[in-house]
Amino acid sequence: MTTPTHLLYLHGFRSSPQSTKARMLAEQVQQIQKLGHDITWVSPQLPPSPCETAALIRQAVAAWPIETTTVIGSSLGGFYATWLAEQAGCRAVVINPAVAPARDLARHIGMQTSYHDPESAFYFRPEFIDEFKAMDPYPITRPERYHALITTGDEVLDWQEMRAAYLNADLQLVQGSDHAVSDFEQHLPEVWRWLGLPGMARGRHE
Repeated sequence: MTTPTHLLYLHGFRSSPQSTKARMLAEQVQQIQKLGHDITWVSPQLPPSPCETAALIRQAVAAWPIETTTVIGSSLGGFYATWLAEQAGCRAVVINPAVAPARDLARHIGMQTSYHDPESAFYFRPEFIDEFKAMDPYPITRPERYHALITTGDEVLDWQEMRAAYLNADLQLVQGSDHAVSDFEQHLPEVWRWLGLPGMARGRHE
């Protein structure tokens, strides 16, 4: 497959571009850029509304060459990444993807706060559930376009359900770990391998 020139990272529910995975990926992209690879990196703050998120994603990639665009999504971001891959035909890396947000997030209707900014609150509205249903990208149509990093120790989502949703995709099944993939750094080289990008040396991350 063609090496990506454009990377879009989509964070999960109540998360942000300040998450450990987002910052780690951004740092690695910067190192790859220093090696002379021309890569565009975008990691936006996603709004609570799925419809607004879809519009933001479309705008972000509107001028990008789809054949060399890859979207990376974690948890709910994995759902959105899959939606974009199915809509646009780009490649996607999904990390413990939320494959049924309409079901799983129904219990979170109400006021919510961001993990990385407790001062930032938002209201998760009931109509968002129907918006998720309208966006449902499953079953996927081209599994070869996907790399799925799934951890069996995910305490939030069912790893077997995630694996079934990405049947025949390039599967990176990690024994143990957790929903956040706290040991993400050691699994990142396999993601870069699938993308065709050079793996970087491990650094220090708080």
